[in-house]
Amino acid sequence: MTVNPSMAQSVWKSPGENVLFTVLELKREDQAHEQEVITDFADRYQAILRSMNIRMNERGGIEAAWGLSNAAWDYLFPNANKPQELETYQTLTGPKYTMPATKGDLFFHLRAKDEATVYEVMSQIMEFLRPITTVVDETKGFRYFEGRAIIGFIDGTEAPEVERAAEYAIIGDEDPEFINGSYAFAQKWRHHMDVWNRLSTETQEKAIGRKKFSDLELDDEEKLANAHSAVSNVGDEKKIVRMNVPFSDPASGNTGTYFIGYARHWTITKEMLEAMVDQGDYLLSFSDILSGQLFFIPSKDTLDAIADGEYK
Repeated sequence: MTVNPSMAQSVWKSPGENVLFTVLELKREDQAHEQEVITDFADRYQAILRSMNIRMNERGGIEAAWGLSNAAWDYLFPNANKPQELETYQTLTGPKYTMPATKGDLFFHLRAKDEATVYEVMSQIMEFLRPITTVVDETKGFRYFEGRAIIGFIDGTEAPEVERAAEYAIIGDEDPEFINGSYAFAQKWRHHMDVWNRLSTETQEKAIGRKKFSDLELDDEEKLANAHSAVSNVGDEKKIVRMNVPFSDPASGNTGTYFIGYARHWTITKEMLEAMVDQGDYLLSFSDILSGQLFFIPSKDTLDAIADGEYK
């Protein structure tokens, strides 16, 4: 089988202008009924997106990804094969910091130029899923100036070029049943911006490993030992598609980054996370990590198979 990015969900494209991340938990009250709803939804979901892209074509349409956790897969499809690297993410603990694992069965990442588009799609999705789920988290994100992270640095420098991004984000023929799927790791960070903003620009640059205005990378000897660009880079051939999306309620000071990493191999993302926590990534010194879980993003073909009742 050959990788076909057109059969993948939106796991390597732009983070978007207006973004919504939603994590749901299955109620687990009636397994047969919940399986039936998910089977129906797998078909309806694609129809919702097709309809919205027709309706909003002149304004850019909708980009979306929907996935399931390991626990959800086992509950919904107990007799079916499973993606090779799908597992339940476990809390990572380092010498000083931790990256906690949190609950979540279903994951949605919606983005569009128009916030109304995102709202309408999620509203239609919840018409199907509300009876069988509870909301774990719902986070609205936005594009910051020049595509910068909320801490002021250009985001995505270490992500692969658009032309090559799909090959790092989409499962290949190493797992032929689930080719064109993806592994998505979702993690919500809350930053103590008062702490960060008290640092000089020079210190911030050493902590990130790049110049703040120009985005030029610093020489290794200029970086702090735990600079983010140093500890989160595990090799040129070990890339994932990273999307760091700012969120904020400015009046209350609830400001942070929703990190979503799409990968062909979950093991690469996991290696990055382990390096960050083991080496005490500077970002962790002024941040609280609120959530973390791994999800499998099915290809369109796999969604069709779920809709046809092939996964049980």
